[in-house]
Amino acid sequence: MKITSKLPNVSTSIFSIMSVLANQHNAINLSQGFPNFKSDQKLIDLVSNAMNSGYNQYAPMAGNIELRQVIAKKFELLYNTTYNPETEITVTAGATQAIYTIISTFIKPNDEIIIFKPAYDCYQPTIELNGGKTIAVQLEAPNYNIDWNEVKSKFNSNTKMIIINTPHNPSGAVFSVDDMLKLQELTKNTNCIVLSDEVYEHIIFDDVQHQSVCLFPELKSRSFIVASFGKTFHNTGWKTGYCCAPKELMHEFQNVHQFNVFCVNHPSQKGLADYLQEPKHYLELPQFYQTKRDRFLDLIKDSRFKAIPSQGTYFQVLDYSKITNEHDVDFAKRLTTEFGIASIPLSVFNNDNIDNHVLRFCFAKTDETLKKAADILNRI
Repeated sequence: MKITSKLPNVSTSIFSIMSVLANQHNAINLSQGFPNFKSDQKLIDLVSNAMNSGYNQYAPMAGNIELRQVIAKKFELLYNTTYNPETEITVTAGATQAIYTIISTFIKPNDEIIIFKPAYDCYQPTIELNGGKTIAVQLEAPNYNIDWNEVKSKFNSNTKMIIINTPHNPSGAVFSVDDMLKLQELTKNTNCIVLSDEVYEHIIFDDVQHQSVCLFPELKSRSFIVASFGKTFHNTGWKTGYCCAPKELMHEFQNVHQFNVFCVNHPSQKGLADYLQEPKHYLELPQFYQTKRDRFLDLIKDSRFKAIPSQGTYFQVLDYSKITNEHDVDFAKRLTTEFGIASIPLSVFNNDNIDNHVLRFCFAKTDETLKKAADILNRI
């Protein structure tokens, strides 16, 4: 049988490569983008109770209504805006499924989609699977700011979507009010949809406010917000997230969603609906992770790595240019095999694999793990 691949240029992901190396060499794995500590026992008990209470059959296609209602209340509390839980919120099998479905719903062959690199690795393959063209705008290290003049030069009548991610993985940068206003002005009076990947909305530091697209009326009218309970509540393996959008956009999304996964794990939805009744469970998250960020940076302050403190996410980018001129992929592998600590090189997410001699480290780890990792970094 002769098979023609729809993604001929996709190879083994850097995450798989680094995790395999970490396992082979018994290395501390700060490449993994998930916590190594457990979720709140209260949430686990609520999900278990949901199973024992009979929430074991298909959930409604759009998601458990109690969960959609409490999501709507969260937007009212945090952003003073509303999404109708009946028609404008859908629970998804994680954020990646939401992203895949949004792109599949709206992108046709030869449509252009602007993304910002370094970018989360599901964006471009999904665009290509749907026949779209990725138009990449490179964010410049070390601050990863957006050159809006470049964005404007690449925006045209074929631009059907712009994908943004704030707080930004892998850099840890966040969009400012000015960034959002420029995006709003750029897309005003066009048919361009904005896909706003906001999975780290609750992991933002130094009293900075997350600039969600829903805070900007014109942007909200053309935007999907994608969110992740896995990132928020330390249970990425549950693969439960959601998206919000105006009724007309969400109707089209659900037309595809119903034939993709139809619905999502029901007991986890019910447990999350009960857990979210107490807003403190997400309101306390910024301080929780800022404490970890600050601890990690304090532990490595005497190392030869240079850091600009992450503004959001649970990732910290470290500049190693004072240590070696090695390519970041080579250095990341050597750190794993020779020193016993795994990280992620950023060049693999950049245009033309631009190498800025930086690595991404995940600090969503126990204090014990962070201390062991810092001891290694301080010796390099």
